[in-house]
Amino acid sequence: MSARGGSARAGSPAAVRTGRRYRAARLQGRYDAIVIGSGIGGLTTAACLARLGQRVAVFEQHYTAGGFTHSYCRHGYEWDVGVHYIGDMGQAGTMGRRLFDYISDGSLQWAPMDPAFDRIYLGERQFELVAGRPAYRDQLVAQFPGEAAAIDEYLRRMRAVKSWFRLLAVEKLLPGAAASLARRQRQRRQPPWMSMTTRAVLEELTGDQTLIAVLAGQWGDYGLPPARSSFVMHSMVALHYLHGGYYPVGGAWRIAASIIPVIRASGGEVFTYAAVEEILLRRGRAAGVRLADGVCVEAARVISDAGALNTFGQLLPPSQRPRYRSRLQQVERSMASMCLYIGLRQDAKSLGLPRCNLWIYPSEHFEADIARFDASPEAPLPLVYISFPSAKDPDFARRHPGRATIEIVAPGPYPWFSAWEGAPWGRRGADYEALKEGLSRRLLECLFAKLPQLRGQIDYCELSTALSTAHFCRHGRGEIYGLNHDPARFEQGWLRPATDIPGLYLSGQDVMTCGVMGAMAGGVLAAIAAGGVGALRLARLLS
Repeated sequence: MSARGGSARAGSPAAVRTGRRYRAARLQGRYDAIVIGSGIGGLTTAACLARLGQRVAVFEQHYTAGGFTHSYCRHGYEWDVGVHYIGDMGQAGTMGRRLFDYISDGSLQWAPMDPAFDRIYLGERQFELVAGRPAYRDQLVAQFPGEAAAIDEYLRRMRAVKSWFRLLAVEKLLPGAAASLARRQRQRRQPPWMSMTTRAVLEELTGDQTLIAVLAGQWGDYGLPPARSSFVMHSMVALHYLHGGYYPVGGAWRIAASIIPVIRASGGEVFTYAAVEEILLRRGRAAGVRLADGVCVEAARVISDAGALNTFGQLLPPSQRPRYRSRLQQVERSMASMCLYIGLRQDAKSLGLPRCNLWIYPSEHFEADIARFDASPEAPLPLVYISFPSAKDPDFARRHPGRATIEIVAPGPYPWFSAWEGAPWGRRGADYEALKEGLSRRLLECLFAKLPQLRGQIDYCELSTALSTAHFCRHGRGEIYGLNHDPARFEQGWLRPATDIPGLYLSGQDVMTCGVMGAMAGGVLAAIAAGGVGALRLARLLS
């Protein structure tokens, strides 16, 4: 799950080590490439190009780099706004670990979560997802002893998706005609369930709705319930965590802090407070960017990590936007959320905080619960996700002795908050604060229901809403996962790193999938597409 909000306390790790504040005088002439946005996709592209010897300027409109991987501090507490756990980090040879080691020079360390890393509540019933393929399978079979064949077929289909996804990555790098041919061949050869929803696939395998709910219980990681999400997307998330969850030692801010030196080593820089207003074109080719202060910066290649909607709908010159209008109408924005950041004046061990995530659902009937919630906001929240970063990070107690933090994420539809969308951040008035106070109480009651020892222990909390995401990320409706991951999304041939405009490339989660690793994969593909023949060796990172 991901959320966004808050500000960095001066002197905190998140404030002083993730980017350099933009001043026009700090620019170093013409760059080999410009990256718009410092989310993990943009930082990955910039670091990969830097490793190829290119000077890259990354422009970030926020005060700190990292996108959804940044951290912030307030009132003596530190929270991670989007990184709640990452899979695939347990061994050096995994794709995820290779990627992180490459773009950070191996400086990131990872701490494992509990073996039962995800705890799923369906009403009063509790189920656990356990790390390791044999243990994962055996735990499910123990909970659903009559469903072994369905569980085995589910795991087999997920493995098939992984091979399919590699073909999709290659397809996205091919030039237009070749990509179209490869896509048609892939569509002819793939089994029908590859283009089905998660629920449709799972209901082919079993009629046990509780098992279906447990298997799909991580749907908050990509933002669509099983009746709407692509089984491909679901499989990539489930496979990603099959060997457990991991957390960056030192907190999420360490991710950007570890990558930025690699970018600087080749003469590049990551600038904060540097909003890009327009992508510059010269004779139909991307030639640089115009910043909010009017300064124009030139480069032979421009890579946008701002998302497809912003790139094609906002950043291109107005004369160029109509050519993308029909394409943008074929995709949807992902879910908006709210996140409650909680601080406690005891350490995680004393409070009994677990090193796992809690997924809390009213029942196994996800879609019915969502429909009830959409009809009446006072209905039970259809999903509540609780993360315990201070318990997951073995370095937290050293940085913040005697303190602990919790984050609670839940759907927070943009229309709830749209009445205040024109008001400045932090000054939206008493009615807005009252709404947030009521929502905060609801989320806290969900926490106390599962961990009653925490009642009366809260020292500080604050709620971020979809307006926070819109403000800090420029995601116009507060969407946290870019574009929706429904089956149709994976057949959008134009969602690829090389755009129709020469010299302009797309990076991040809209290229492949959402999540840290999905955005990083998009970042690598953008670096390959933009980096020329010498960049082809980067493909080994995705093998």
